[in-house]
Amino acid sequence: MTTLTIIPIHGIPEVRPGDDLAQLIVDAGDLEDGDVVVVTQKVVSKAENMLEEIDPSNPLSHKPLVEQESVRIVRRRGELIVSETKHGFICANAGIDLSNVERGQAALLPEDSDRSARRIRDGIRGKAGIEVGIIISDTFGRPWRRGLTDVAIGVGGLRAIVDLRGTPDALGREMMVTEVCVADELASAAELVMGKADNVAAAIVRGVDPEWLGDGSVHDEVIRDPAEDLFR
Repeated sequence: MTTLTIIPIHGIPEVRPGDDLAQLIVDAGDLEDGDVVVVTQKVVSKAENMLEEIDPSNPLSHKPLVEQESVRIVRRRGELIVSETKHGFICANAGIDLSNVERGQAALLPEDSDRSARRIRDGIRGKAGIEVGIIISDTFGRPWRRGLTDVAIGVGGLRAIVDLRGTPDALGREMMVTEVCVADELASAAELVMGKADNVAAAIVRGVDPEWLGDGSVHDEVIRDPAEDLFR
Protein backbone atom coordinates (compact mmCIF):
# COMPACT_ATOMS: atom_id res chain seq x y z
CA MET A 1 0.00 0.00 0.00
CA THR A 2 1.34 3.41 -0.96
CA THR A 3 0.92 6.52 1.18
CA LEU A 4 -2.51 8.14 1.19
CA THR A 5 -2.83 11.91 1.23
CA ILE A 6 -6.06 13.53 2.41
CA ILE A 7 -6.69 17.08 1.22
CA PRO A 8 -9.64 19.21 2.36
CA ILE A 9 -11.37 21.12 -0.44
CA HIS A 10 -11.80 24.68 0.78
CA GLY A 11 -13.85 27.29 -1.01
CA ILE A 12 -17.03 25.40 -1.86
CA PRO A 13 -19.74 28.00 -1.23
CA GLU A 14 -22.99 27.40 0.61
CA VAL A 15 -24.82 24.83 -1.50
CA ARG A 16 -28.39 25.52 -2.51
CA PRO A 17 -31.05 23.50 -4.34
CA GLY A 18 -30.19 23.07 -8.00
CA ASP A 19 -26.46 23.79 -7.62
CA ASP A 20 -24.08 21.78 -9.82
CA LEU A 21 -21.93 19.98 -7.24
CA ALA A 22 -19.53 18.63 -9.85
CA GLN A 23 -18.80 22.16 -11.06
CA LEU A 24 -18.36 23.47 -7.52
CA ILE A 25 -15.88 20.69 -6.72
CA VAL A 26 -13.93 21.20 -9.95
CA ASP A 27 -13.74 24.95 -9.32
CA ALA A 28 -12.54 24.58 -5.72
CA GLY A 29 -10.40 21.43 -5.84
CA ASP A 30 -7.13 20.63 -7.60
CA LEU A 31 -8.19 17.18 -8.81
CA GLU A 32 -6.05 14.52 -10.44
CA ASP A 33 -6.82 11.28 -12.24
CA GLY A 34 -7.33 8.48 -9.74
CA ASP A 35 -8.36 10.70 -6.84
CA VAL A 36 -11.29 9.74 -4.65
CA VAL A 37 -13.48 12.68 -3.69
CA VAL A 38 -15.50 12.33 -0.48
CA VAL A 39 -18.57 14.59 -0.39
CA THR A 40 -20.80 15.04 2.64
CA GLN A 41 -24.39 13.87 2.41
CA LYS A 42 -25.60 17.24 3.61
CA VAL A 43 -24.48 19.17 0.53
CA VAL A 44 -25.77 16.44 -1.79
CA SER A 45 -29.17 16.62 -0.09
CA LYS A 46 -29.14 20.41 -0.36
CA ALA A 47 -28.23 20.35 -4.08
CA GLU A 48 -30.98 17.77 -4.73
CA ASN A 49 -33.49 19.78 -2.66
CA MET A 50 -34.03 16.96 -0.17
CA LEU A 51 -35.12 19.56 2.37
CA GLU A 52 -38.35 19.72 4.33
CA GLU A 53 -39.82 22.58 6.30
CA ILE A 54 -40.31 21.99 10.04
CA ASP A 55 -41.44 24.09 12.98
CA PRO A 56 -38.30 25.78 14.33
CA SER A 57 -39.96 26.32 17.70
CA ASN A 58 -40.71 22.61 18.18
CA PRO A 59 -37.62 20.40 18.68
CA LEU A 60 -39.70 17.31 17.83
CA SER A 61 -41.34 18.62 14.69
CA HIS A 62 -39.09 16.46 12.50
CA LYS A 63 -40.35 13.22 14.06
CA PRO A 64 -43.20 12.73 11.53
CA LEU A 65 -40.53 12.87 8.81
CA VAL A 66 -38.63 10.11 10.60
CA GLU A 67 -41.72 7.91 10.47
CA GLN A 68 -42.28 8.85 6.83
CA GLU A 69 -38.72 7.95 5.80
CA SER A 70 -38.60 4.67 7.74
CA VAL A 71 -39.64 1.26 6.48
CA ARG A 72 -39.05 -0.38 9.86
CA ILE A 73 -38.65 0.91 13.40
CA VAL A 74 -35.83 -1.03 15.04
CA ARG A 75 -35.91 0.54 18.51
CA ARG A 76 -37.41 3.47 20.36
CA ARG A 77 -36.00 4.96 23.53
CA GLY A 78 -37.45 8.26 24.67
CA GLU A 79 -37.17 10.66 21.78
CA LEU A 80 -34.62 8.50 19.94
CA ILE A 81 -35.75 6.33 17.05
CA VAL A 82 -33.45 3.84 15.38
CA SER A 83 -34.99 2.79 12.10
CA GLU A 84 -34.34 1.20 8.73
CA THR A 85 -34.59 3.51 5.74
CA LYS A 86 -35.78 2.55 2.29
CA HIS A 87 -32.10 2.46 1.28
CA GLY A 88 -31.49 -0.33 3.81
CA PHE A 89 -29.54 1.80 6.28
CA ILE A 90 -30.07 1.19 9.99
CA CYS A 91 -29.54 4.56 11.66
CA ALA A 92 -30.89 7.11 14.10
CA ASN A 93 -33.91 9.13 12.99
CA ALA A 94 -33.85 7.66 9.45
CA GLY A 95 -30.78 9.77 8.71
CA ILE A 96 -32.74 13.01 9.00
CA ASP A 97 -30.47 15.81 10.13
CA LEU A 98 -31.04 19.31 11.50
CA SER A 99 -27.38 20.36 11.72
CA ASN A 100 -25.74 22.59 9.12
CA VAL A 101 -29.07 23.49 7.52
CA GLU A 102 -31.14 26.63 7.89
CA ARG A 103 -33.26 26.88 11.03
CA GLY A 104 -36.72 25.54 10.20
CA GLN A 105 -35.41 22.95 7.74
CA ALA A 106 -34.54 19.27 7.96
CA ALA A 107 -32.29 17.45 5.49
CA LEU A 108 -33.40 14.04 4.26
CA LEU A 109 -31.08 11.46 2.74
CA PRO A 110 -30.73 11.51 -1.06
CA GLU A 111 -33.26 9.33 -2.87
CA ASP A 112 -30.50 7.13 -4.32
CA SER A 113 -27.03 7.90 -2.97
CA ASP A 114 -25.22 5.63 -5.44
CA ARG A 115 -26.94 7.40 -8.33
CA SER A 116 -26.04 10.77 -6.82
CA ALA A 117 -22.38 9.72 -6.58
CA ARG A 118 -22.34 8.52 -10.19
CA ARG A 119 -23.87 11.81 -11.30
CA ILE A 120 -21.10 13.80 -9.59
CA ARG A 121 -18.43 11.48 -11.03
CA ASP A 122 -19.83 11.86 -14.55
CA GLY A 123 -20.05 15.62 -14.10
CA ILE A 124 -16.41 15.88 -13.07
CA ARG A 125 -15.38 13.69 -16.00
CA GLY A 126 -17.27 15.91 -18.40
CA LYS A 127 -16.02 19.21 -16.96
CA ALA A 128 -12.40 18.35 -16.10
CA GLY A 129 -11.70 15.33 -18.33
CA ILE A 130 -10.44 13.21 -15.44
CA GLU A 131 -11.56 9.97 -13.81
CA VAL A 132 -12.21 10.09 -10.08
CA GLY A 133 -14.07 7.98 -7.57
CA ILE A 134 -16.83 9.57 -5.52
CA ILE A 135 -17.98 8.71 -2.01
CA ILE A 136 -21.01 10.32 -0.41
CA SER A 137 -20.44 10.18 3.34
CA ASP A 138 -22.67 10.50 6.36
CA THR A 139 -22.19 10.27 10.11
CA PHE A 140 -23.39 7.08 11.77
CA GLY A 141 -23.26 5.61 15.24
CA ARG A 142 -22.25 1.98 15.71
CA PRO A 143 -23.82 -0.76 17.83
CA TRP A 144 -21.87 -1.58 20.99
CA ARG A 145 -19.42 1.31 20.49
CA ARG A 146 -19.59 4.93 21.59
CA GLY A 147 -18.77 7.82 19.32
CA LEU A 148 -19.60 8.64 15.72
CA THR A 149 -17.76 7.99 12.49
CA ASP A 150 -18.41 8.75 8.85
CA VAL A 151 -19.41 5.95 6.50
CA ALA A 152 -20.17 5.73 2.80
CA ILE A 153 -23.83 5.88 1.83
CA GLY A 154 -23.11 6.08 -1.91
CA VAL A 155 -20.22 5.47 -4.29
CA GLY A 156 -19.49 6.16 -7.93
CA GLY A 157 -16.43 4.94 -9.81
CA LEU A 158 -15.21 3.04 -6.75
CA ARG A 159 -15.57 -0.50 -5.48
CA ALA A 160 -17.19 -0.29 -2.05
CA ILE A 161 -15.85 -3.68 -0.93
CA VAL A 162 -12.43 -5.19 -1.68
CA ASP A 163 -12.71 -8.96 -1.42
CA LEU A 164 -9.54 -10.55 -0.06
CA ARG A 165 -10.97 -14.04 0.30
CA GLY A 166 -8.71 -16.61 -1.27
CA THR A 167 -5.60 -14.45 -1.01
CA PRO A 168 -2.72 -15.17 1.43
CA ASP A 169 -2.20 -13.26 4.65
CA ALA A 170 1.24 -12.08 5.81
CA LEU A 171 2.09 -15.62 6.97
CA GLY A 172 0.86 -17.32 3.83
CA ARG A 173 -2.47 -18.58 5.19
CA GLU A 174 -5.44 -18.26 2.90
CA MET A 175 -7.96 -15.65 4.07
CA MET A 176 -11.45 -17.14 4.14
CA VAL A 177 -13.82 -14.35 5.20
CA THR A 178 -11.96 -11.03 4.80
CA GLU A 179 -13.91 -8.43 2.84
CA VAL A 180 -12.73 -4.86 3.45
CA CYS A 181 -15.22 -1.99 3.18
CA VAL A 182 -12.74 0.49 1.73
CA ALA A 183 -15.55 2.97 1.01
CA ASP A 184 -16.29 3.29 4.73
CA GLU A 185 -12.60 3.49 5.62
CA LEU A 186 -11.96 6.28 3.10
CA ALA A 187 -15.09 8.17 4.21
CA SER A 188 -13.98 8.03 7.83
CA ALA A 189 -10.43 9.10 6.99
CA ALA A 190 -11.65 12.07 4.96
CA GLU A 191 -13.87 13.25 7.80
CA LEU A 192 -10.75 13.92 9.86
CA VAL A 193 -9.91 16.88 7.61
CA MET A 194 -13.50 18.03 7.07
CA GLY A 195 -14.72 18.20 10.66
CA LYS A 196 -18.27 18.71 11.81
CA ALA A 197 -18.37 22.50 12.05
CA ASP A 198 -15.60 23.70 9.72
CA ASN A 199 -17.78 24.17 6.61
CA VAL A 200 -15.58 21.84 4.53
CA ALA A 201 -17.98 19.90 2.34
CA ALA A 202 -15.53 17.66 0.46
CA ALA A 203 -12.05 16.21 0.59
CA ILE A 204 -9.67 14.47 -1.80
CA VAL A 205 -8.10 11.13 -0.93
CA ARG A 206 -5.03 10.74 -3.15
CA GLY A 207 -2.96 7.59 -3.61
CA VAL A 208 -5.81 5.08 -3.55
CA ASP A 209 -4.97 1.69 -5.07
CA PRO A 210 -6.13 1.88 -8.73
CA GLU A 211 -7.61 -1.59 -8.36
CA TRP A 212 -10.19 -0.10 -5.99
CA LEU A 213 -11.57 2.12 -8.76
CA GLY A 214 -14.40 0.77 -10.88
CA ASP A 215 -18.14 0.22 -10.76
CA GLY A 216 -19.39 -0.09 -7.20
CA SER A 217 -22.53 0.33 -5.13
CA VAL A 218 -23.09 0.74 -1.41
CA HIS A 219 -26.61 -0.59 -1.81
CA ASP A 220 -25.51 -3.78 -3.59
CA GLU A 221 -22.17 -4.42 -1.87
CA VAL A 222 -22.35 -3.08 1.68
CA ILE A 223 -25.94 -3.51 2.85
CA ARG A 224 -26.19 -6.97 4.39
CA ASP A 225 -28.97 -9.18 3.11
CA PRO A 226 -31.56 -9.77 5.86
CA ALA A 227 -31.07 -13.51 5.45
CA GLU A 228 -27.45 -13.08 6.53
CA ASP A 229 -28.22 -10.75 9.44
CA LEU A 230 -27.85 -12.56 12.78
CA PHE A 231 -29.55 -9.74 14.69
CA ARG A 232 -32.96 -9.63 12.98
